[in-house]
Formats: sequence, structure tokens, C-alpha cells
Amino acid sequence: MSETRNIGIPVNPPKTSCNDPDCPFHGKLTVRGILLSGVVYKKKMDKTVVVENEHTVYVKKYKRYMRRRSRISAHLPPCIDADVGDRVRLGECRPLSKTVSFVVLEKMG
Repeated sequence: MSETRNIGIPVNPPKTSCNDPDCPFHGKLTVRGILLSGVVYKKKMDKTVVVENEHTVYVKKYKRYMRRRSRISAHLPPCIDADVGDRVRLGECRPLSKTVSFVVLEKMG
């Protein structure tokens, strides 16, 4: 098993290893910027998932809160076994493709 890198973020590292160069734990990908969490919405691409992040926005006119959601494409390393419906934590990285600028760091229960 290859050595797991310390990425400088307090997350649980994966128990399995992988040979992915875009893995923050076993490759050379650096994680910097913002951290997000969300639910895996789709998993139909190769090594990529769509994560849905739901948040509330206050509408001043009606004095109510409205639910909004955003969908983010993120790289899924092979060592992290996340499936549709799992809550995951994302970290910002360099752009890996046209739409992917985040990587899945851990599966949160």
C-alpha cells in the first residue's frame, strides 16, 4: 500500500490506496481554497460525480426563507467509495477539466 499524504485539512484519509495522479492523498493534486459539503446526485461519468449543495436564501419581500440548490462537478478518486445519496466533503483544487475544479475528500457517514 502506498503512503498516504497529509493534505493539511482535518479529514479522514481513505483506507485503500490508488494510482490516480489526481488523488489528493496518493497523487500530486493540491487542495486549496474553499471546502464544501453536499450529497452525491449523479455518478455516471468516469471518476467524476455531481454533488448537490442545498442552502437557504432569505427573501425580504415575503419575510421567508427559500431553499436553493447548486450542483457541482467533482473528481472522485478510486480510493474513495462514494455512491449516489452519500454525503461527501469537497475541496477546491486546480481546474481538472472544463467543469471540474473540486475533488471529493471524504465520505461523511
